[in-house]
Amino acid sequence: MNTIYYLASCDTCRKIIKSLPKNDTLVFHDIKQNPITAAELDVMRELAGSYEALFSRKAQLYKSLDLKNKTLTETDFRNYILEHYTFLSRPVFIIDGKIYIGNNQKVIIEVIKALS
Repeated sequence: MNTIYYLASCDTCRKIIKSLPKNDTLVFHDIKQNPITAAELDVMRELAGSYEALFSRKAQLYKSLDLKNKTLTETDFRNYILEHYTFLSRPVFIIDGKIYIGNNQKVIIEVIKALS
C-alpha cells in the first residue's frame, strides 16, 4: 500500500500534496489525527536504515528540550518519534516498497516520478 505520512496543518506538506499527480493508490495518513504506531515506524526504519534518518531536528521541541546537546541513540530517536509526531521528518512516502523522506526538491521529484 502506497502511503504518505504527513501533517495536515503543515503548509509545506499541503503544497507538496497539491503538486502530486492524481493517484488513487496513495493513502493519506495524517500523523496528528492518527499517530503512527510502533509497527509502522519499525517498517519505516527497515526501509530507511535507521530511526535517525526519520528524525526531524527542525522540530521546535528539539530545540526546547535541548536535544542538540545530548547524545541520542537509535532507541532515543524511536521513542521521541513515537512520543510526539513533530519529531518525524515530513512528509514520509512509502511507494512500491521504497521510502522517501522529507521535503527537499530532489525527494519530491523522485516521489512524483514514482507516482506517475
